[in-house]
Amino acid sequence: MATTDTVRQRHHTLLPATVFGLQFLVGLDMSLVNIALPDIQRELGFSASGLQWVVNAYLLGFAGFLLVGGRLGDVLGRRVVVPAGLAVFAAASLIGGLATDPAMLVIARAVQGLAAATLAPAALALVTTIDEPAARKRAMALWGAASAAGGAVGVVAGGLLTDWLDWRAVLLVNLPIVAVILAVALRGIPVRQQRTRSRVDLLGGTLVTGGTAALVYAVTATGDHGWSSWQTLVGAAAAVLLLAGFGVTERFGAHPLMPVRVLATRSIVGANVFGFLLAAGQLAAFYFCSLYIQTVWEVSPRLAGVLFLPFCGFVVVGIALASKLAPRLGARGTITVLGLVGAAGLAGFARMPEHFSFWTGVLVPSMLAATGIGGSMMLVGIAGTAGVSPADAGIASGVLNSSRQLGGTIGLAVLVTIAAGQAIPADGYRLGLAVAAGFLVLGSGAAWLILPRTPAAAPPAAGVEPAPVDAGRS
Repeated sequence: MATTDTVRQRHHTLLPATVFGLQFLVGLDMSLVNIALPDIQRELGFSASGLQWVVNAYLLGFAGFLLVGGRLGDVLGRRVVVPAGLAVFAAASLIGGLATDPAMLVIARAVQGLAAATLAPAALALVTTIDEPAARKRAMALWGAASAAGGAVGVVAGGLLTDWLDWRAVLLVNLPIVAVILAVALRGIPVRQQRTRSRVDLLGGTLVTGGTAALVYAVTATGDHGWSSWQTLVGAAAAVLLLAGFGVTERFGAHPLMPVRVLATRSIVGANVFGFLLAAGQLAAFYFCSLYIQTVWEVSPRLAGVLFLPFCGFVVVGIALASKLAPRLGARGTITVLGLVGAAGLAGFARMPEHFSFWTGVLVPSMLAATGIGGSMMLVGIAGTAGVSPADAGIASGVLNSSRQLGGTIGLAVLVTIAAGQAIPADGYRLGLAVAAGFLVLGSGAAWLILPRTPAAAPPAAGVEPAPVDAGRS
């Protein structure tokens, strides 16, 4: 029979691996299908305007259900929610991989998004259950790495799988990945966890899910129909009404889905503002760089995917750098500095040459962008859950993931509209990347102004783990 120390050690080993796997899976499937889209369109007969829903259906399900998914984890426990979410995600991936018409694939992608909305909040909430500072720090580093690298690896894997096998492989590859994560999660997530006694606010959940979905729909509709179209205006009006109703229910409801206390700290507010703008810039980088490499440089899908490998590698550098800087500069200073480094990288992408150049067009911008984005992402996770009780960890994680998801969706829609106004596509891609760099500059300024000031920690003594970053109430 396993001793208490053995069980504790197992959790401290397998729980961070669970955190990484869950967050990596969510990020992976946001970008995995991008390079496969032309093949999907040819085989299933998507229209030019309908093809975007292969991506948008996932985003709608994910963004709309995040707060509910986070609260379900608080109420039912991550031991229940994570396996159930993984099972639904795998089933949707299988159905999508076997799809025979556009509707079948779009529905499968929407269900994937719903399942992901239970997994993403659980990943970050599980970090807060680790009681040892050193183990918690390692888990947060893994969460940050998974968040930043999942999308980049998705682009790489999507190109390789599409080129070597078939577009269906980008969905079916989730099955073995989910199986591994599930096996680790069942051994890594503690059987006994603190749960909130609150009920799931079904009315609030319906209103916020519908309102967020309507907002995402309104923003994505601008790509096809423009900002003044009836589709965009109706979606925006529905979003305002539903989200206003959600605000009323949260103010007067007995069991609010998003308690005001969760947003009662400057740290959490600052983390969500920065996360919103960071996601807008990061998603734009993947989108515009992928288009630029394949259409302007005329690179094959396989090589286009491989060119994102440097970004994956420098994410690790960013995590390590953030771990070194945070004890000295605090969360506020480190996020600000790394955000500006990431902005410099996106500005470098905005100056991509007309002809293929690995060094100046890929390596140097990837080094700066991935270091800044990867490092700051880890600290945003710390700040976004600081001062929150374990009973509210899931909803705080859901809020942070919602702000990032909405930032990526809304930011990309704005940038695509700006880019489309240029006569030459290459100029539009560069302009979109330049504005994305501006988003990160704004985010860094917001982090400096909103996040609480924290005293610089003295360098730890040899062999002593640095104290966790103080990002609490101010």
